[in-house]
This record gives sequence, structure tokens and C-alpha cells, in this order.
Amino acid sequence: MATKLVFVIFILCCQMNLAQDLSKLYEDVNPAVVVILTEEKALKQVGAYSQMISSEGLGSGFLISETQILTAAHVVGVAERVLVQFFDGEIIGATVSSSFDEPDIALITLAFPKKNASVVTLGDSDRVKVGEQVFVVGAPYGLAHSLSSGYVSGRIKNGNASNPFTNSEYLQTDAAINTGNSGGPMFNLEGEVIGIVSHIKTITGGFQGIGFAATSNIVKELLLKRSIPWSGAEIFPLSEDASKLLNVPQKNGLLVQRVVRSSPYGKLGLRGGTVKATINDTDILLGGDIILAINGIRFEMTDETLKKLGDYAASVKSGDPIVLEVLREGKIIALRN
Repeated sequence: MATKLVFVIFILCCQMNLAQDLSKLYEDVNPAVVVILTEEKALKQVGAYSQMISSEGLGSGFLISETQILTAAHVVGVAERVLVQFFDGEIIGATVSSSFDEPDIALITLAFPKKNASVVTLGDSDRVKVGEQVFVVGAPYGLAHSLSSGYVSGRIKNGNASNPFTNSEYLQTDAAINTGNSGGPMFNLEGEVIGIVSHIKTITGGFQGIGFAATSNIVKELLLKRSIPWSGAEIFPLSEDASKLLNVPQKNGLLVQRVVRSSPYGKLGLRGGTVKATINDTDILLGGDIILAINGIRFEMTDETLKKLGDYAASVKSGDPIVLEVLREGKIIALRN
């Protein structure tokens, strides 16, 4: 009996120490977490007509320097306006520097440096093991700087390392993730960021214990080591069958969905879609430009072509010439800067 009592007391003490450690960690890292407010254009159906309207968005992110913030691609990818709200209440505008849809990660840059910035560091996600405790800080449903904790439940990795566009790696967790958490940091118990909160799997629409965060190592590789400039266009890759349906004069193309007006592709005059449709259970927009080639590199859904496009994009500097060959209303035209 005495042995059992000692064991119970030991377990309770361990839990209390863990709670105290988590509370202290939260106090240390929380000032680096930010709320991201966006405004983007969305297509709305009004009777027999459709029109583009402004839509407000909400997400989370975190500071890695006095000017740089990491977040999720779907939070800022086609945002016409990005505002960052800090722990002290200050709000600073930002622009998107780089973004990758498949791993759902993005880097944004502040309009001016944040004074007395609190920053966090990226840990080594390869060292993370299933069963480790983690915690997430973000703004679920607008409740800024909320904490949830849980465990790493698994790891999912897809893609070829030579091609940056289809690479992704996620940590699965049961830590609560809801609308507004996207882009926020997932921390280990050393206070290092090991993931960027991305999405959940759900039947009800709410959190059901299965959430995903892009790993810190995929972030380092794609956003920090070989950053590719943000294009400002949301695109949908067309399969060979879909290309035939749309009379595309080659096996594959990139169907433009939405374009940020002030972005590099927006300034070229690239046009987005105007009509909602569904192809193979996927909702898309039709009527926009279809990109056939970028600076002479003809688009194909092969690893070789995607690697060429990745190498080209990583080498682009401000002011370099850009030529897009697009299919628009049945005609092939060239868009140049």
C-alpha cells in the first residue's frame, strides 16, 4: 500500500513539474507569436452572375528576425493586404517574400523592423520522435496567443528532394488546432519551433484530434536556404485529361485561379478565373489564363521540368526579364515585364 502511495505521489509531482515547465516555456516564446490579418479577393455567385469581393482572413505566425515572419502559405498566398499584430498590440504591414503550396509554408517581410523584437529559433525536426510532447500557440477563432498541447502522433513525407514544388513533410499531432491557428508555431519542450501549423483532418468540420504541421526542416530547406520569390498567383496544375477538356495545346498547363494585383505576376497582367466549376471533386475557377511556359521552360508535370522551374525561380533577381506564354480565350500570347 505504501509503495502504491509513493508511486501516485511521484506521478503527481511529475505532472506538476511538467505543467510548470510548460507555463514557463509559454511565457518565454509567446511574445514572438503574431496574429496575421489578411484581405484577399474571392469569387461570389450572385444569381446568374459572379463577382470578385474582398474577403478578410485570419491566421498566426512567428518572428524569426526583426523583419521576417514564418506562416502558412494558405494564410497569405493570395492576400492583397497583410497586417501583422504583435503581442504588444502594435500592427505593421507586411509583404509575401516566398511561398510553397504543397508543404503550406510562407515567409513574409515586415514593412519596417519590429523594435525590441522577440524571436524564436527553428529546431531539428528530424530528431522529433512519435510520442514526444509538443505545444501550439496561435489565434484559434481570433483568440490570440492561445496555447494547446499534445503529442506527436506520426510523420508524413511526400515528394522528391530534387523538386521543391511537390516536396512536403508533416508532423501529425493531437494538440488542438482550429481556424486561426494556421501558420502558428509548434514547439518542442526546449522552446524550439519544430513545425508550422497547417491543417486538420475532420468529418464534423471541427478539430477531432488529427492535425498537421509542416516540419521545421522543410521550412529551412525551401524558405531559408534556397528561397524562391513569391509569384502572387494561385494556380491549378492540369492533368493530361483536363488539358484535353480545356483544349490546351500541350499535355499539361497551369490554370490560373487568382492573382494578387500588386504581385510580380499581377503586374504582368496575368488573369484569374471568373467561373466556379468542379473537376474530379475538386472546386476550381475557370476562365483564367493557362500558363504554358515560363521563360521558355514548357510546363510538364514531371520531376525534371519542375526541378528546372525551381532552379530558374531560385536564380531570379529583381528586375530580371520574365516571359509567360499563356493561353487566353483560345489564343496564345506572351506576357512580359
